[in-house]
Amino acid sequence: MDKQSSIIENSLKAIMDDENFLPDLKSQTRDQAYKSLVSILTTPNHIHKSFLRVTLENGTVTRVPAFRIQHNDILGPYKGGIRFHPSVSEEEVSNFSKLMTLKNALHEVPFGGAKGGVVVNPKEYSVKELNLICKKYVQYFNDVLGPDKDIPAPDMGSGEREMDWMMAEFKTVHPGEPYRNSFTGKSIVNGGSEGRREATGKGVYFSFRYLMHDYANKNEKWLTENDNVFADTAVKYAKTKMRMAIQGFGNLGSVAALEAYKCKYLQNKIVAVSDHNVMLYNEKGLDIPSIVNYTEENGGELPTQEVALNDYDINASIHENDELLELDVDVLLLAALEDQIHEDNMENIKAEIIIEGANKPVTEKADKFLSDKGVLIIPDILANAGGVIVSYFEWMQGRDTQFMGEDRIYEKLFNKMKYTMDTILPQFFGDPFPLRQNCYIHAVTKLSTIMFRQGKLY
Repeated sequence: MDKQSSIIENSLKAIMDDENFLPDLKSQTRDQAYKSLVSILTTPNHIHKSFLRVTLENGTVTRVPAFRIQHNDILGPYKGGIRFHPSVSEEEVSNFSKLMTLKNALHEVPFGGAKGGVVVNPKEYSVKELNLICKKYVQYFNDVLGPDKDIPAPDMGSGEREMDWMMAEFKTVHPGEPYRNSFTGKSIVNGGSEGRREATGKGVYFSFRYLMHDYANKNEKWLTENDNVFADTAVKYAKTKMRMAIQGFGNLGSVAALEAYKCKYLQNKIVAVSDHNVMLYNEKGLDIPSIVNYTEENGGELPTQEVALNDYDINASIHENDELLELDVDVLLLAALEDQIHEDNMENIKAEIIIEGANKPVTEKADKFLSDKGVLIIPDILANAGGVIVSYFEWMQGRDTQFMGEDRIYEKLFNKMKYTMDTILPQFFGDPFPLRQNCYIHAVTKLSTIMFRQGKLY
């Protein structure tokens, strides 16, 4: 059983014993409802897959595997990004579609969960070929996409350019129909929202800052009195200088790094950042703006040679990228791929706080091992919802063509994430469950209640 399904089932077991949960159900009927909920929430509604027929610029025809998996739409239209990466698989896309359903339920976003994927390395294709791949994706899946059916967004390997292309193709395939909010994460000129590109990274850091500064300081007395190992960690670091390392320096990681660098509330310094090539390290703290400046002018890559560091006045040493996870730091921010902390390296992790900016970067076994040690893990379902929350704002703006400025977008984003955390954190610090389990319990409770009220458990 995959990680999401396992946590869903465990969450249902935890809440079925509470008589206040679905109080109308008794004994045998309650057991039947449990089995129904496990079956519904651990499997997708629809799996759509195809091989896109793409003619390359050299004249050869290739077939590109592509997926659109729709997990659950009880809360609203399906919603989820489209990943362009050679590691994309049906299992991966299915797992992420479940996570989207739970994430939207947790943050009170009126969307269901879906995910898409295309098995390509974008760097190996020309702009014209990528444009054709995007058009083909819309053509092959056009029957299941739409502003009130399933609204895709960017993910790893895709961005506003690809969403612009896909929206334009949707408009072509569906003449005379609404199209502006058929995709989110578009460029501003094509109806995208201010702040959408930075939303995930800003939201990731906000979740950390709010927990470790706002919430921990406001509730210090209560947290100190609690017999809770995670509360002890929060209190310990709330007023302490923290050394942070960030794995992944793409859109998410670089934005979160800038937020951390500029933060006036927490005493955190970033001592290491990495990408798929290298790790940069400075125990006194890295100059993040200079590093971001370099990546913006060099195709998003970190500098790999001393001469590049000198040219941009970056004071850092260059190391192998896989050294980052096991550094002696207080905080790890994971902003790369899934399954980065696993059975083989979990015992070497020294950080006491882990922030999951990426989806599923900690395996189930490592998650349990680290949580049992008292490591405070801010899970993906809670931390990286900024993208889908601002996508919801973009979707709404596309419907009424009234657009908000960047400051207003961020204000609404942070207020929404604050509301979620104020709902979850008291329960988390008051019981023995890790934060991930608390988030899943809350999301599963909401989904289960709505499905019961709509007669979906019979």
